[in-house]
Amino acid sequence: MKVLRINAQDTYPIRQLMLVPSHLLKKAKFENDDDEDISFHLGAFKESKLVSVASFFYERNQLFSDLHQYQLRGMATLPEFQGQGLSSELLSSAFPIIKQNFCTMLWCNARVPAVGFYQKVGFKKLNDDVFEIDDIGPHILMFKQI
Repeated sequence: MKVLRINAQDTYPIRQLMLVPSHLLKKAKFENDDDEDISFHLGAFKESKLVSVASFFYERNQLFSDLHQYQLRGMATLPEFQGQGLSSELLSSAFPIIKQNFCTMLWCNARVPAVGFYQKVGFKKLNDDVFEIDDIGPHILMFKQI
């Protein structure tokens, strides 16, 4: 397995398949995806095939006191490659990049079924409030100090 920086467009097929309902075809593209000044994207490859993706955006959430933050969005792994530690590897590769950019925190809107995964890799819930993202489902705000 190899983790590499990728283009935003490379993330779209996996995002679409795993994260976005089929009736929301344009939702796989996020605002600022292509702005290299505030975003970067990582992909995990197995046998030269892109099988897992994650995107990171320099984005401050006012609920946290840290001035410099990144938001994790669009992390997804193809079904046949899940449970192999690929998402953990993507995060491990992202942490030094985030730190190098003088940021102290990574936050995300975690899907409720994924909360256990995030806790396992060191994220904490801001609180237990569950909120709904339209057409996507229930989420919890989580964060990790870098």
